[in-house]
Amino acid sequence: RFGAVMCCCGPCAMYRRSAMLSLLDQYETQLYRGKPSDFGEDRHLTILMLSAGFRTEYVPSAIAATVVPDTMGVYLRQQLRWARSTFRDTLLALPILPGLDRYLTLDVIGQNGGLLLLALSVLTGIGQFALTATVPWWTILVIGSMTLVRCSVVAYRARELRFLGFALHTLVNIFLLIPLKAYALCTLS
Repeated sequence: RFGAVMCCCGPCAMYRRSAMLSLLDQYETQLYRGKPSDFGEDRHLTILMLSAGFRTEYVPSAIAATVVPDTMGVYLRQQLRWARSTFRDTLLALPILPGLDRYLTLDVIGQNGGLLLLALSVLTGIGQFALTATVPWWTILVIGSMTLVRCSVVAYRARELRFLGFALHTLVNIFLLIPLKAYALCTLS
């Protein structure tokens, strides 16, 4: 719809040769803070494509195969790489967002702001519990409400109720991914 998928995942992406050749030097010499970068090449290439004025599109009929993590350690290493890439390349994407659709700007802000709100809610709840020894019901209510709204919007837009089950991912976020993303932010270099 917008011609701007923000991350074309490696095993699922196809590019025109002419587009790739025009960005090859920038892509191959990817640096972060003066050092060669070895993570997030798919997101970086997508941002380079969008910055150069190319469209990136989702094709729902495409079929692709990839290898997915089969152990918790492999999953967490993957999520660490992805978190570092998201932090780094979201900053790279900020200048091009105004030229893209407003919905995409809102989506990028929502993806990052939502995680920040979730992290702040969890920290507030932990603080309340530590200081007062009471269960932080308001924090639990806020997190639950945010989760239900987000999953309901996705289920409605996709016209598939199964996306309501994604609410369980909030627990994975709270107990595994928020600490991992905090670590990723502290170790970007």
